[in-house]
Amino acid sequence: MRLPKAICLMGPTAAGKTDLAVALSESLPCEIISVDSALIYRGMDIGTAKPEKELLDRAPHRLIDIIDPSESYSVAQFHEDALREMNEISARGRIPLLVGGTMMYYKVLQNGIASLPCADERVRAVISADAESHGWPYIHQQLAEVDPESAARLKPTDSQRLQRALEVYRVTGKTLTQFWAEQQSQPDSNSLAPAPYEFINLSIAPGDRSVLHQRIAQRFDIMLKGGFIEEVEQFYQSGELSLDMPSMRCVGYRQVWEYLDGSLTKDDMRERGIIATRQLAKRQLTWLRSWPNLSQLETNDTKVLDKALEIIENAS
Repeated sequence: MRLPKAICLMGPTAAGKTDLAVALSESLPCEIISVDSALIYRGMDIGTAKPEKELLDRAPHRLIDIIDPSESYSVAQFHEDALREMNEISARGRIPLLVGGTMMYYKVLQNGIASLPCADERVRAVISADAESHGWPYIHQQLAEVDPESAARLKPTDSQRLQRALEVYRVTGKTLTQFWAEQQSQPDSNSLAPAPYEFINLSIAPGDRSVLHQRIAQRFDIMLKGGFIEEVEQFYQSGELSLDMPSMRCVGYRQVWEYLDGSLTKDDMRERGIIATRQLAKRQLTWLRSWPNLSQLETNDTKVLDKALEIIENAS
């Protein structure tokens, strides 16, 4: 059986993911799932650039506003929640559209986390040599002979994961599928299985880094004018939160909190908030540079929707 499809729309903060996601949801039988570790918090609306009510009415996002800022939320919880939502969407014949910039969430959903053997450089070198001589589809076929389930999950061009899957088998005599089965029967808090989906990976970002920096600064100023300080002040005055909590470590919230407690001037708060957001974007772009099978889109391309639809259609 072919695996159901899921679309992942990644990209750095302030790149235009939400606008494209809404356009895709109006062009395809998609339903949006948020992949954002800040949008999960209720009441944290302005500083997280949470989509406004009118937009959410037009294109509902799942996994938004699911916990209070005083609560914690793990990668494992996201994996469970996202997979539940994906399965429910797929069961109705529609396509999950995962949108956001929390790259670790995507990685765990697509790759899982397993207690697997360490890399064996000798075995890895042999696989690489075979791939160089015969091509990665040949490696894919070798994997299919010993672990058809993993092969069905991976594309013949997914060199990194194909190499790892075949390496695990050659080192241990066990397939990745066996490892997952054993770990599911004997639960390990550090082990999560990849979601059984065929992922279509898209990324959107401005082609010029300076344009992204400008968008980040403009958005931060819009947040400040829109009541960001007042939003954080409610949490600050409540006495229920502190800077040690994950919610208040979100980009921008820490800087506004430090302004409220007198550690920063307003100008310093703005500057540090923008710098912190740029640093987040840089980390996200670093993740994306090494992401396999990723189709990149340009934020300011007037035909970005058409190009995204073409990529998705060609992947079907």
